[in-house]
Parts: sequence; C-alpha cells; structure tokens
Amino acid sequence: MSSTSSGKPKSIAIACQGGGSHTAFTAGVLQALLRLHDPARHRFIALSGTSGGALCAALAWNGLLAGNAEDGARRLEAFWQEMAARELPDALGNRFLVWLQRSATLFPPPEISPYLLPTSGQDYLATLIRRHIDFAALPGLIKDTSPQLLIGAVEVRSGEFTVFHSHHPSAGLRITPEALLASAAIPELFRAVPVGDGLYWDGLFSQNPPVRGFLAGDIEREAKPDEIWIIQINPEHRQDEPRTSHDITDRRNELAGNLSLAQEVFFVEQTNRWLAKGMLPAEHFKPVKVRRIPLELELDYPSKLDRQPAFIDDLLAEGRRAGSQFIADPELN
Repeated sequence: MSSTSSGKPKSIAIACQGGGSHTAFTAGVLQALLRLHDPARHRFIALSGTSGGALCAALAWNGLLAGNAEDGARRLEAFWQEMAARELPDALGNRFLVWLQRSATLFPPPEISPYLLPTSGQDYLATLIRRHIDFAALPGLIKDTSPQLLIGAVEVRSGEFTVFHSHHPSAGLRITPEALLASAAIPELFRAVPVGDGLYWDGLFSQNPPVRGFLAGDIEREAKPDEIWIIQINPEHRQDEPRTSHDITDRRNELAGNLSLAQEVFFVEQTNRWLAKGMLPAEHFKPVKVRRIPLELELDYPSKLDRQPAFIDDLLAEGRRAGSQFIADPELN
C-alpha cells in the first residue's frame, strides 16, 4: 500500500544521480512523477541530486515549494529545451566534442586545462540556472515544513564531500546558483566554482547522489522518508563483456559512477538491518524502502556530453515513459 498504517500518505524522497546529458532522462521521470502522483498516497518531502541530477532536482523542487507540481514539470521542460544545442555554432561544437570523446581511445586528444579555454559554456549554464529557478522567491517559499533539497559537490583543495542544503543553518551552505554550478563543474570542462571560502568541483566525486542526508543527523523519525526513489543513470549490469578500448572505458566510467551510490544505499540498508535487530531506537528510526528508476537504454560515455535536440527529446520521452510505468506499479498503490 502507498499510505502508511495511520492512513497518511507515504513520505517520499527522490535522489537524482548525475550523468551529464543523460539526466534529461531524469527530467522526464520527474515530470511524470510530479504530474501523475496521488498526493493522498505520496508526499514528496525531499529531493537530492548531483551534477545534472542536481539541476533536475532543483527545478522540480522549485515547483514543489510553490505548491505547484505542474510548474516544476514545466521548468524541467523549458530548461532542457534551452540546454539542447540548436543554433548552428553550438550544434557544430557539440558534434565535434562528442566525436572527440569517441575518438579518444584511438587518437588521444591533447589535454587542455579549462583554465586555458573560454568560460562561455560554464557562463551559459549559469545563465540557464538563474533563468529557470526563481532564486529571488526562494527565501519566502522555504519553510520548516517545506520540501528539502540536497546538492552534492566536493571541495577541491580539502577533498571534503559537501552537501548544500536548502534548510542548512549556515547561509554559505544553502542552495544558490553557485552551489548548483559547483555540483555541475566537470573538472575536464569547467573551472572550479568558488562558493564562500571553498572551490568546488562536480559532485560526481562525492555523493552521487546524496542519500544518507535524508536520514542522518538529528532528523526526527516522522520527518524521515518512508521510501527513497533513486533515478539511476549509470547501469549496474551489462549483458556482454567489454572487450574494445571504447567499451572498457565506458564500463569503467559506469562502475566508477555507481561507487558512491552503492555506499549511500548501503548506509540505508545497514540502518534498516540494525533497526530490525533492535540496535537502534525505534522512536528515532524507521525502516526505509529504496526503489530505483533506472535508465535502461544502452548509451556510451561520450553521449553524456551530447546535446543534440533529438537526443535530448528522446531521453525526456524515455524518462516520462519510465516514470509513468513506475508510478503505475501496483506495488506502489
């Protein structure tokens, strides 16, 4: 059943794994969940994300804060339509970048520091973030009981895993355009992003996505989710053995991308085991169900950089299909 024994809707936290352009799938899943969920059965209390997953989570969260799930779905659509490489110079640059990545195993390109390149790509992403998330309205919308947002990044010099949090007591660790840009700062492409006294890179190096933050700390039992839904970009399994250099590189990147997620999920499962054995106080902890919504298309690593409009639209559509199938699952209802 989707409601708790008390008849209240289940509290749901959604975690969005990072993965570049592949997170257009995440946007499609979120659109379906926002539009099709039954508020009498499921209540979204928190979202988290890293890199592209962070951007998707933030767009959906903005709509939920205003009490308008459809607004969140529209923001996701508008963001990704603008993110697609439509103008000729952008489209040509996008094709060249993807080709360069696919050719890297045969003809390794020269390594060029992003500090020697123009910041136009990073600047454009910053513009989109500010355009599609209403940061000016956030302070008036964020209440103690409103949905929370957790964003993963890593501080470059200290190596400290950082989670920017919508309800953090320190203003320097709350959700800002810079925090979202930091979570998406892929080191090979973007410069480190200054936030406060720190310099931050892509959260793929830390918690991808943050999950344990839904449960850890002094969070009261009733404020914790009953279920965590993970929108997973990197596949856990592959049918065939990778043999070519290209396939080996792809699989290595997929496994590396899932390492931190596995650690985050292990924390939840271990907490459930300790609770079942009576090793944790039941008044502070409760069992949490983890469900996954995986991207099942077989895509290579370079396509994470691909912003062709047709590719983005296909991923959005696949996400809406997967999200609709998930929310209609009888096990949820």
